[in-house]
Amino acid sequence: MSRPRRLHVPGGLYHAVLRGNHREAIFGHGDDYLHFEEIVARALERYGAELLAYCWMTNHVHLAIRVGEAPLGAVMGIVASRYARARQQTLETTGHLFERRYRARLVDADRYLLALVRYIHLNPVRACMVADPRDYRWSSHRAYLGAPCPDWLRIEPVLAVFGSSPDVARAAYRRFMNEVPDDSDRDAITPNARRGAAHHPESGSPARAREEPGSHTVPRDLDAIIAAVAAERGVAVEALLSKRRQPALVKARMEIARLALVEGAANLSQVARQLNRAPTTLSGLLRDGR
Repeated sequence: MSRPRRLHVPGGLYHAVLRGNHREAIFGHGDDYLHFEEIVARALERYGAELLAYCWMTNHVHLAIRVGEAPLGAVMGIVASRYARARQQTLETTGHLFERRYRARLVDADRYLLALVRYIHLNPVRACMVADPRDYRWSSHRAYLGAPCPDWLRIEPVLAVFGSSPDVARAAYRRFMNEVPDDSDRDAITPNARRGAAHHPESGSPARAREEPGSHTVPRDLDAIIAAVAAERGVAVEALLSKRRQPALVKARMEIARLALVEGAANLSQVARQLNRAPTTLSGLLRDGR
């Protein structure tokens, strides 16, 4: 059975969740969290997305992210691929770090933005890791309370809902966080447990929603991945599609294949066909980590 197609809504607000494979830990120590944040920051900048809230749990992460013209998959794909590769190099291991596909839900920002932020910030409390979300370091909650805010986090759109001045807004935010959450909002802000069922528009006109191609054609996302990797590595797209085998081109093709598979943008046969390569060639590169 083929996966349901994802929908891309430019300017849409998504609740994205990236979970460790078999629910295993994805962070080992503080440096891992910091490196993950660096990767997130670069991905947000590259694709013109805004992160409004986040929480990095031990074995999964939550993001409230507003996308631009690039689909959410472009952001999540590059984050998952690059962090997974870094962890594998650190641990000198292979295999999947994350579940094959991230989960996400398109959220009605007008109705559920605040509920989404609270849900994300209360994750460590629900997991009994802390009694107060202020005591958890790896979330954006402290920034909302007045702690230094990283450049890659946008708290202004949320605080503006609470008040026109920072002091008033933060005080109102604190009161909001102390309220008992309304569980009736939960279904509107959490990704569906069924894989691929997450991108059903809850708001916005159908005309704004763009269907990301399914597995039976070469996805447009795959073209975007190829272009992004080519630009970052300083190689021409034409060279990637050629028969040349220079090490720089081989490594770029391997990264394209990894990104496409992590994001679910294409299967290995589709990537191989687009890159004018045999599937067995790409499979060997991924297996050997060359």
